[in-house]
Amino acid sequence: MNDTEIEVPEGLERMDGASVEAEDALLDTTESFEAAVAGLQERLDAARGGVQGSDDRACVRAAQRAREDVADLDTPALSRYQRRAALEEAAGDVTAAFETGIGADARAYLGFLAGSTITLATGAGEAKAATVRVEGATGGAAAASIDVVAAPGSTLDLAISLNAEDEDANAAEGTAAGGGCASADGGADAAEPTRARGLIGSALRVFAGANARVNVTVYITADSAFTVLDDAGYVLDEGARVTVRHVVLGGAHTYTGLAADLRGDTARMDIDTRYLASGSESRDFNYVIRQRGRRTISNMDANGVLTGSAKKVLRGTIDLVHGCKGSEGAENETVLLASRGVDNKTVPVILCDEDDVAGNHGATIGHVRPEQLFYLGCRGLSEEAAEALFTAAKLEDAALSAPDAEMRENVLRLGRALIDGFGDIEDEDFEEDAA
Repeated sequence: MNDTEIEVPEGLERMDGASVEAEDALLDTTESFEAAVAGLQERLDAARGGVQGSDDRACVRAAQRAREDVADLDTPALSRYQRRAALEEAAGDVTAAFETGIGADARAYLGFLAGSTITLATGAGEAKAATVRVEGATGGAAAASIDVVAAPGSTLDLAISLNAEDEDANAAEGTAAGGGCASADGGADAAEPTRARGLIGSALRVFAGANARVNVTVYITADSAFTVLDDAGYVLDEGARVTVRHVVLGGAHTYTGLAADLRGDTARMDIDTRYLASGSESRDFNYVIRQRGRRTISNMDANGVLTGSAKKVLRGTIDLVHGCKGSEGAENETVLLASRGVDNKTVPVILCDEDDVAGNHGATIGHVRPEQLFYLGCRGLSEEAAEALFTAAKLEDAALSAPDAEMRENVLRLGRALIDGFGDIEDEDFEEDAA
């Protein structure tokens, strides 16, 4: 993940912590992610006449000659990245180009922990829903491996819960296993980083067929004794629409990675990320969207709150690949730095190798201003109480929009550990919002 070193606790016991809630028809299938990608490859090859290596651009010739170690002063010099990208574009191989946000090593590790893959496949025109839960335990490592194959014209709503409760957590009032709302200058949390004693994760591959709709919601509600890996890769056929919602609220160290290949014309990808990091927790996000089809659209939107001495890095890359004429990509982040001790990094990147495209990015990063703290202080709120207000707002929003009651209760558990008196949300409010 762009040279990020993922911290995996030592001595963990492999556990079976994954469960799936879905209709038998979704699970009883002979479809596979590999077969769906192969079918897309056949259609793409047929559309371009089955001609391999027909791209005669100067950059492609340069990459080919560099691979063959042939010196040629008449072709441009390319970086290693440019050579790889040029060869990948010329080959047009969907399988070879497939990637996930964290990478192959993390995907293999999560697959090993899962043991087997859950395959969810819809029929043409169907509308289905499924929920996958991963429950962690201190001293253990658990994960789910999930493949989704959405048939043409179908709709699938998938909810993934990555939850873990620290059974050995300190029960001291107002703290949660090294988390908690620290003082505005970092407090005690700044002295000792949060150390994980367990791991949970998920590895997700999604193939969205022509004109299919796939909606994925991931809730991460682990206590601060856990490392969390959330890795995903998407392939979108013509006219497919995929919406991903990431809600990252807990975990000592969380790593969220997503890579999407908008291969078909008019495909669309929307990513909505909401996160909270408190105490000495860390959040790492890596999003890569490669727009290869014509008139494709991508949107990344992130909104988060950092408190205590928390750290966060968000990398968002939109790659407007040669041939994606008429495509648009946009990424935006809004982050509130509620304490002076936090560390925030926002890294938006837009790559472009095509004309007649549009790429936009922006970030709004703000501190709580002294005059705002003064205003709250005049009304009896300390800096710590003001910080708790921002934390509570993020948690309440996540609870009210949770996919089901169990995920909502996981959010409330985190909130009660962080904030005294949190969780007084009426059931009718939740049901009304969900409706």
